[in-house]
Amino acid sequence: MIHFDILTIFPKTIEAYTEASILGRAQRSNLIDITSHDLREYSTDKHGKVDDTPYGGGAGMVMTVQPFDAAIKKVRKKRKKTRVIMTAASGTPFTQKDAKRLATFDQLIFLCGRYEGIDTRVEEHLADEVYSIGPYVLTGGELPAMVMTDAIARMVPGVLGNEASGNDESHSKDGYLEYAQYTKPQVYTFRKGLKRTSAEVPEVLMSGNHKEIQRWREIEAKKRSNSV
Repeated sequence: MIHFDILTIFPKTIEAYTEASILGRAQRSNLIDITSHDLREYSTDKHGKVDDTPYGGGAGMVMTVQPFDAAIKKVRKKRKKTRVIMTAASGTPFTQKDAKRLATFDQLIFLCGRYEGIDTRVEEHLADEVYSIGPYVLTGGELPAMVMTDAIARMVPGVLGNEASGNDESHSKDGYLEYAQYTKPQVYTFRKGLKRTSAEVPEVLMSGNHKEIQRWREIEAKKRSNSV
């Protein structure tokens, strides 16, 4: 079982997502455990303050070192293979390969920033890795933490139910995107104003020829990945 511990000042935003659907079912089946921790509870400030003005001046507030340090020490599990991950727009882009590698750990502790970010000493002395989920800035680190938790959890055996589900997904096989998928009905008619357009499932998928179907899927995956 992998333990995901997410340090945030908004724990309810994490719980709303992780208790539903596949992640919720995986937790009830004891395949994974996801716990959100209120960072304010680890602050030594009597009001639970976790931020302060930046040295050198500037707009906004910066999250302080102390609450993160105290929280990590408290939630870190003894004798477990643990990785502390900080989310930041300046971090390394998170990939499927990272998800697979991190799924081999026993515990992952995510540090979620807010305001103008986190004191750099957290990154330098407490975090093992720093990741970004894209070249843009969000209002907080909770969404990146949930994205990474979701991607990593799907790598845990049993979480997806059907183990084959993750084999041919985008970024899973040779870095290619997943081939096009279709289901019933075989023909569907779209209507836009007075114009009607019928869209059909490719004939090869109806042929029953598994060799040809596999070949078609490989070609489609390469096309989608701009590799042809």
